[in-house]
Amino acid sequence: MKQNYIISGIQQVGIGVENLYEAWKYYIDVFNMDIRILEDNKVAELMLPYTGGVPQRRHACIAVNMQGGGGFEVWQYAERKPKKLDFELNLGDTGVLICKIKSKDVAKTFDEFSRNPKVNIITKLSRNLDGKQTFYVKDPYGNLFQIVHDDYVFKNEGRLTGGAVGVSIGVTDIEKAMIVYKDILGYDTIIADETGTFADLEGLPSGNQKFRRRLLTHSKPRKGAFSELFGPSYIELVQALERKPRKLYEGRFWGDPGFIQVCFDIRGMGELGKFCAEKGHPFTVDTTQSFKEGSSFDMGDAAGQFAYIEDPDGTLIEFVETHKVPIMKKLGLALNLKNRNPEKPLPKFILKSLSMMRVKAGKL
Repeated sequence: MKQNYIISGIQQVGIGVENLYEAWKYYIDVFNMDIRILEDNKVAELMLPYTGGVPQRRHACIAVNMQGGGGFEVWQYAERKPKKLDFELNLGDTGVLICKIKSKDVAKTFDEFSRNPKVNIITKLSRNLDGKQTFYVKDPYGNLFQIVHDDYVFKNEGRLTGGAVGVSIGVTDIEKAMIVYKDILGYDTIIADETGTFADLEGLPSGNQKFRRRLLTHSKPRKGAFSELFGPSYIELVQALERKPRKLYEGRFWGDPGFIQVCFDIRGMGELGKFCAEKGHPFTVDTTQSFKEGSSFDMGDAAGQFAYIEDPDGTLIEFVETHKVPIMKKLGLALNLKNRNPEKPLPKFILKSLSMMRVKAGKL
């Protein structure tokens, strides 16, 4: 079946926190997430299925690293006390377990991070499923990040790491999950599929247990306005074989502390919605139902449409169709994407102009 929609890549990984500026400062200092794409403090009126049926005010920002990869959406409830996870996350629990961060030189990154008192390295330098070097760190809020080798660099700024290059997601049935991750999201290439115990997981919660792990990527280069900034990406599915997994957001709201969702930049929201429904994963939130398709939902400095689906275990996948994005906020300049070729990447000089929205951690 021909798919009449475009996925341009991982736009961002959502991270629920208790203090936005404290967490964002940390992500700038450690992961160089210092390009502020947008920031707003508004009521989330359309997320009622995931906010207790009541609109909730939240303060959020999206920030990226100019070396390439997806960004972070750092997210804090503005009027409600966030509910933290009341048990220890274990590998294989269902939800977004780990955010993967790209590096061209993982060993050098390991050495540099080892000398940085802000970084809590929790595993040895070892080999990933793809045979390349890797290690894991934990942020001050309990979130896990995996540093993985990836050669793609959008703009070389001499930094050790780029942005988010993928996620590890806990599932109860890898084959069943492929309906979402392969058929809908296009991760059609299996890099590795292994069952057993894994040296690279030693030091992670339940990391000494037996798992099935499948590492996926996409065979076709991504298309679309921001595809060259995002670059290639990876999804790892993790299935626990020795314990019954727990759902990370059971009894909690969207936006509570932890990895909330993985978000994909797309074009063709209407066609995507039809395809997801045909595959048995209809939109659970869809702004085109409140705002006519083709119109724009106000996202602070940006505008567009968004929708959500759930994978078979209830993990949230977000889709954003961007219609307007700021490129030089101080000058009031924004880019209108609605009337351009949806498959064509933006010129690199335009994407690189996002550098002018760089912020310093000390001035948040």
